[in-house]
Amino acid sequence: MARINLKRLKNKAKKEIVKTQNLKELDKLFKKYSGKRGELTSILRSLKEMPKTKRLKVGRQANELKEFLIAQFDKRAKFLKDKSEKESKKKEWIDVTLPGEKILLGHLHPLTQTRRKVEEIFQSLGFSVIEGPEIENEWYNFDTLNIPKDHPARDFWDTLYLKGGGLLRTHTSPVQVRFLEKNKPPLRIIVPGRVFRHEATDASHEINFYQVEGLMVDDKGKISIAHFKAIIEEFFRRFFGKRVKIRLRPSFFPFTEPSFEVDVSCPICGGKGCSACKNSSWIEIMGAGMVHPNVFKNSGLNPKDWQGFAFGMGMDRLAMVKYKINDIRLFYSGDLRFLKQF
Repeated sequence: MARINLKRLKNKAKKEIVKTQNLKELDKLFKKYSGKRGELTSILRSLKEMPKTKRLKVGRQANELKEFLIAQFDKRAKFLKDKSEKESKKKEWIDVTLPGEKILLGHLHPLTQTRRKVEEIFQSLGFSVIEGPEIENEWYNFDTLNIPKDHPARDFWDTLYLKGGGLLRTHTSPVQVRFLEKNKPPLRIIVPGRVFRHEATDASHEINFYQVEGLMVDDKGKISIAHFKAIIEEFFRRFFGKRVKIRLRPSFFPFTEPSFEVDVSCPICGGKGCSACKNSSWIEIMGAGMVHPNVFKNSGLNPKDWQGFAFGMGMDRLAMVKYKINDIRLFYSGDLRFLKQF
């Protein structure tokens, strides 16, 4: 009986396979015979209930039928696919005279645009663009900048220390000493680059961001705060595309003396007061000061012979103010909806 059923099943399946008109119908038929609850599957599962001699005979015939059906399904599937492709080609019509689709071009990231603008302005003012290592040691990151191990100023930075020694630089200031060690003043440089802090991220803080360091050194008495103020005012005028007022507030940095914070009149509201400046009319933008004598000493220079100023500002913050961006995390999100705006 099992043999007759298998033969009948084979003829029935073969006829139904030939009648299928598309892959959907073929898939449905495949499940009917070879699916988990298919007719052939049921026969194979029933083998364990048969006597041994009959089980061996029927099992062999059932497996032969299984291979036969698989071959038939594959053959019909190829036929239906080829038929479908030919029909779609007949229906498809291409107007070769139409212009092709416009290629979508990428563009520079807003932080890259900001960095290039900063470099362009300072280079036009006679500054050279210098780079330094992102992996530093404590000597350059702290000690040479007048920040000894027991100095409370070390608490200003949440440092990422590396296994085996070294650390990820917390600011671009170490390049000041590195450059002064190998280059005799007079000089004027800027140092753009990435820095790292071990801190929680929020709308105004990130674990990594971009800074630009500035340094101008000349003979004693030739460089003053007045020079710094004039250069920075010109920089902000060109960067924001309009004249902005600046003010210097006394502050403290271990590597400058005297030190001050630099605020600019809010370029968004023009000093009238808005949410960006918290209705104060001013936005804090950088820290600066006259280079500390100990920094010159640690660079191998005599502070009695040289004088200069240094400054540092976040390029992320510059971009946020210029483009009215309220969350620093957007720069690193990879969200095309944000990036396409620039």
